[in-house]
Amino acid sequence: MASRPLLFFRMTRLCRIGGIEIGKGRPLAIIAGPCVLESMELGLEIGTRIQEACRAAALPYIFKASFDKANRSSIRSARGPGLDRGLEWLSAIGRKLAVPVTTDIHDPDQAPQIAEVIDLIQIPAFLCRQTDLLVAAGEAAATRGRAVNVKKGQFMSPGEMSGAARKLAEAGCSNIMLTERGTFFGYGRLVNDFLGLGDLMELKADGGSPPVCFDCTHSTQLPGAGEQTGGRPDRAPLLARAAAAAGVHCLFIETHPEPAKAMSDASTMLPLATVPALIQKVADIQQAAEK
Repeated sequence: MASRPLLFFRMTRLCRIGGIEIGKGRPLAIIAGPCVLESMELGLEIGTRIQEACRAAALPYIFKASFDKANRSSIRSARGPGLDRGLEWLSAIGRKLAVPVTTDIHDPDQAPQIAEVIDLIQIPAFLCRQTDLLVAAGEAAATRGRAVNVKKGQFMSPGEMSGAARKLAEAGCSNIMLTERGTFFGYGRLVNDFLGLGDLMELKADGGSPPVCFDCTHSTQLPGAGEQTGGRPDRAPLLARAAAAAGVHCLFIETHPEPAKAMSDASTMLPLATVPALIQKVADIQQAAEK
């Protein structure tokens, strides 16, 4: 059998977020929290539970929540506490839990203020081609020693994500991660293409392959024309297990004590009580896969 080019075997580049390293040879990282910050108290409740589960499974943890859900199906949908109060809450949660925090950015002008507080700046999937946003996030991240996570648009192929990585690199930021969250080409639901996931993990961009995160809960969305997107959160654990077995470097999970009462993404978030067992399961899968 002919050998593959040496380039194929190049070591995956690490993404450094606070004191955490994400990439090949590192423990599976967990990004988890509520979709939107409903209150600092709820954020702390969720973050504390997930932190305990990650500590028990020996996995690094990054707290996630949004200060503003700018991309909603309806103008009447809840948006969150806003930039100033949201960053204040996120900063407090990060300090109290002693973990890195991540949130999404929607406007280039937000980048410097977000980078003052946020360890991992998230580019939403629908905005992953927006040059001004990528450049602003990349410049702010490079200035403050932060990282950038770009969610792959549901309308993009894995190979096209090299463009987003290149824009960030040209803005001075190579400390990046890419996130898979399904594609639009399904029968009333997103499709999780594990062939494409493999391609994304082997993507060559800016001298190396950026680490890859898999978004377990948004991948279960059932996009529709109504005022709220549906979902199949019961399938999120299956996707998480499959992604861990495939060798992804990070998992993204949105969770809430009572998803049906959540302000945002109620149809896709996992019940908080179920997440610790899932975290232990994916840790076991990663460990078994590496033997």
